[in-house]
Amino acid sequence: MQPRSEPPGIVTARPAMTREIAARTGLDDVILDRLVRRFYNRVRGDTLLGPIFADRITDWEPHLDRMVAFWSSVALMTGRYHGAPVPAHAGLPVSETHFRRWLELFRATAHEVCTPEGAAHVIDKAERIASSLQMAVQENRAKPGAPPSLR
Repeated sequence: MQPRSEPPGIVTARPAMTREIAARTGLDDVILDRLVRRFYNRVRGDTLLGPIFADRITDWEPHLDRMVAFWSSVALMTGRYHGAPVPAHAGLPVSETHFRRWLELFRATAHEVCTPEGAAHVIDKAERIASSLQMAVQENRAKPGAPPSLR
């Protein structure tokens, strides 16, 4: 899994930043792939989170590949991910309890898979992401016309 290259003639600090973060944290795309796959294996088997994912994802391999690209971009600043996670999550039938459980599973997996520095790095990112997504879910529920079950 190679980082996305910049267009010809564009000078960027991204490769240097990626190398610095990788050196400091011990993270790379191989470790992030292992983290994502182990984490989502746990999510799929979780009684609280598993059904939410099962209702929405039938072909897991593309989702896992997308999540590895996402975490590569978030954790290593590689620029591999080009999606929009907030709109994708805003309408989900989830609560604070779901986000807490997601973080609990993520933290445990990060501590198993990553170096201590790498785990701290991705957990910090995950906590910020969970907070942002939780706010988006709450804002979406407050919109007029939101389904009653989500308000």
